[in-house]
Amino acid sequence: MEETTSKRVVAIVGRPNVGKSALFNRLVGRRVSIVHEEEGVTRDRVACEANWEGDRFELIDTGGLGHFGKQVASDKIVEGTETQAEIAIADASFIIFVVDVTAGLAPLDQEVGRILHESGRPVLLAANKSDNPMREEGAYDFDQLGFPVIPVSAMHNRGITDLMEALIPLLPKEENPTEDEPLRVAVVGRPNAGKSSYINRLLRDERVIVSDVPGTTRDSIEIPFTIGKGDTARHYQLIDTAGVQKDTRNKSAVDWFSNLRTDKSIERADVVIMMLDAETGPTTRDKKVAAKIIEAEKGCILLCNKWDLTEEADQEITQTQYLPALREALPFMGFAPVIFVSAKSGYNIRRSVEAIDYVAAQTRTEITTGVLNRVIQQAIEKYPPPIAKSKRLKVFYGTQSGTNPIYFKIFVNNPDLARSNWLAYLQNQFRAAFGLEGAPIFIKLVARSRPKGR
Repeated sequence: MEETTSKRVVAIVGRPNVGKSALFNRLVGRRVSIVHEEEGVTRDRVACEANWEGDRFELIDTGGLGHFGKQVASDKIVEGTETQAEIAIADASFIIFVVDVTAGLAPLDQEVGRILHESGRPVLLAANKSDNPMREEGAYDFDQLGFPVIPVSAMHNRGITDLMEALIPLLPKEENPTEDEPLRVAVVGRPNAGKSSYINRLLRDERVIVSDVPGTTRDSIEIPFTIGKGDTARHYQLIDTAGVQKDTRNKSAVDWFSNLRTDKSIERADVVIMMLDAETGPTTRDKKVAAKIIEAEKGCILLCNKWDLTEEADQEITQTQYLPALREALPFMGFAPVIFVSAKSGYNIRRSVEAIDYVAAQTRTEITTGVLNRVIQQAIEKYPPPIAKSKRLKVFYGTQSGTNPIYFKIFVNNPDLARSNWLAYLQNQFRAAFGLEGAPIFIKLVARSRPKGR
């Protein structure tokens, strides 16, 4: 087993039906729902950033690595157990070992425990389904596995604080690159969409700390601010731009320079907030702005401002009704989360702050090679690459080659055999597994001959 990684990566390990996914959702569900289009829905993810009272770490759910409960020979069960545990352990610096107190100590629990001891990784044992004090007594039957036991109930949120208070101090110190290089957030959109009103409302939010002296760079105002507290706070530069003017042959020099400043602001930004007017909906000019964001390969959030005016209209429309029409009008922005806000009333301004923080983290997500290739293999098993020119694209393995934007390098037999629809499918599988809301994803195929012996 390799030495423990220095990254703050935590894997949840255990046999099926012990509540791994329930614990995973308990720890990251609130963060995920910030930008998910349907509140209360948690995607079946492989990995996601968790944020426990300002302490961030990557959490891996190993539920998709194999199935312990298949009715197969015992040696095959052990083989599957070892494969699941070893992949998770290789990617993680810390393990949460989940067991079910209602089922008692099972042989497969002992097998997983043996593998974890051999790994040398720090382990906490979460005795799940300890829904009440009576069940909690059964948690200590697992002491014989040799790990610190903490009774929890993911379903009822019991013992989760105790688990996290034991976990967080054991994690490696978190690096904070934004301290030296603040992330730049540009607010762009056509005139009168409410950009200035939104910025003014945003900077009054109690979660946002604004520096006293804003600076100016290239005619765009840049305002330093932070989200969070202490060493883990993320630092940003908020870029305020003039509205994008209508593109006509007779446009004035003011309009031309306004568009130029917007283009430059998008290029310099790490995350772009694209402001839309909810009353009028996306226009041709909005689509041009969106195209600039895509071309610049930037993380993005779509903010539908003036939502209070739609609610005051005689014929009220709900967000659920509005969203499909918006997605249809901007189909190439499907990766960007949509937040409905009102700069005037303050509606959802807090949620937009959380979305900025979330999307900024997504653009800098680093996915371990083991987890990435597991998702690639599952994608191939579900939908193999199509045959082209009497040959099939063969995928050997993949690695992540960059962040902000996210780049994946996939080694294949012949890139010319790839089809755009299959690559789009693979990209969607990455989003389903890792989230990456608001972060553009790029896949580069690299030719490589089949390794010897395969």
